[in-house]
Amino acid sequence: MNRRRFLTSFAAMLTAAPDLAAAREFKRHEYFLGPVEDGKVTYQATNLSAIPPEFRRTLVDYRTDEAPGTIVVHTLQHWLHFTLEGGKAIRFGCAVGRDGARWEGHAKVGRKAVWPAWHPTAGMRKRNPSLPARMQGGPKNPLGARALYLYRGEQDTLYRIHGTNEPWSIGKRASSGCLRMLNEDAIYLYSRVPIGTPVVVSF
Repeated sequence: MNRRRFLTSFAAMLTAAPDLAAAREFKRHEYFLGPVEDGKVTYQATNLSAIPPEFRRTLVDYRTDEAPGTIVVHTLQHWLHFTLEGGKAIRFGCAVGRDGARWEGHAKVGRKAVWPAWHPTAGMRKRNPSLPARMQGGPKNPLGARALYLYRGEQDTLYRIHGTNEPWSIGKRASSGCLRMLNEDAIYLYSRVPIGTPVVVSF
C-alpha cells in the first residue's frame, strides 16, 4: 500500500470511528440507569446514551399545515412531533407497528392515564394465549408510565400513544399498532396534551 492510500484509509477510519461507537449494540440492561420515583411507582430511568441521537427528544424546525398543539406521527421515520408556534415542534423517537400492524389517519386524544392497566385485545390473546386478560399498571406493564388513548369520534380505536418497558424498541417496528415512547417522553407529552388533542398518523 502506498503512503497516499494509507493516509486516505487512515483518515476514513478516524472519520468512521464515532459512527461505529454510536452504532454499537447495547445489552438490554445497559438501557437503564437506575431507579427513579414517579408518584407511588418506582421505575428504571432510561440511559439516553443508548438511544440513537435521532430518536432523543429535541426541539426542531418543523413546517406543517397542522395547528400548534397537534401530534403528528411519521411512521417511516419513527418520529412523533408535537407542533408548536413559530414553525417549531418537539420531536420524539417512537416505535411503530410491525408490518401488517401499521396504520394511518386522523384521531384525537380521548382519554389519558397514569401508569395505565393493560387489556390485551382479543387478537393479541389469540396470537399469544399466555397473555392475561388484564395487567395492572406498573414498571413491568408494556404501556409504561403514561398512555394517551386515541379515539375517532366517540369510538376507541384501541390504539395508544404510550410509554414502554422496552426502550430498545424505540426507532423500530415493534408494536401491534400502538406508538411507543420512552417513559420520560411519555410523561413529558402527557403533561402537555389535553383531552381532544388532534393526532395525525402518516407513513
